[in-house]
Amino acid sequence: MKVLGVLGSPRLGGNSDLLLDRALAGAGEAGAETEKIALVKMKISGCLDCGKCNEAGICALEDDMAEVKEKFLEADAVIQSCPVYFWTMTAQMKAYLDRWCVFYDAKWRLHKFLSPRLKGKRIGLITVCADPNVATADPIVYSFKTTCQFSGFDWLGAIGVSAAARGEVGKNDKALREAYEFGLQAGNGRR
Repeated sequence: MKVLGVLGSPRLGGNSDLLLDRALAGAGEAGAETEKIALVKMKISGCLDCGKCNEAGICALEDDMAEVKEKFLEADAVIQSCPVYFWTMTAQMKAYLDRWCVFYDAKWRLHKFLSPRLKGKRIGLITVCADPNVATADPIVYSFKTTCQFSGFDWLGAIGVSAAARGEVGKNDKALREAYEFGLQAGNGRR
């Protein structure tokens, strides 16, 4: 079992990063091999909707998304972690999600040669917002959940946490425990 963590926050060491680390620790405890990538450290351009990936599942853009795509395909489960920026996901996370287009053909079906590597893919999400009402992150959850449903991926669910100041979540035992348990479930194949 391999679990990939994708950090969509531009702030390394922040709340989204800390929670993703806890989730990956849980996955590791369950026996999974884990890896984390921070999108802010990568060059990932926005999708151009050029349609070139429709034929072979290879993006025309030459950037770090090719590496991310391969890590995504190798993983059994992928946990994204993202803060809320202006009631939606960060620019880094949006570029990454938009580039999932490479998985589909012109009729929006999973590419037949990528489909075996995508079948059974398990997707989870961690969101962080400064608002005490964690439903503020619902647009991010909606984007990932509906994309997963459309793709036939196994939606592991989402956990939402309220935290603002850098590292504040480190004092929130409940949030840290939830993230750890979320990772534990992702790492042992349970939902």
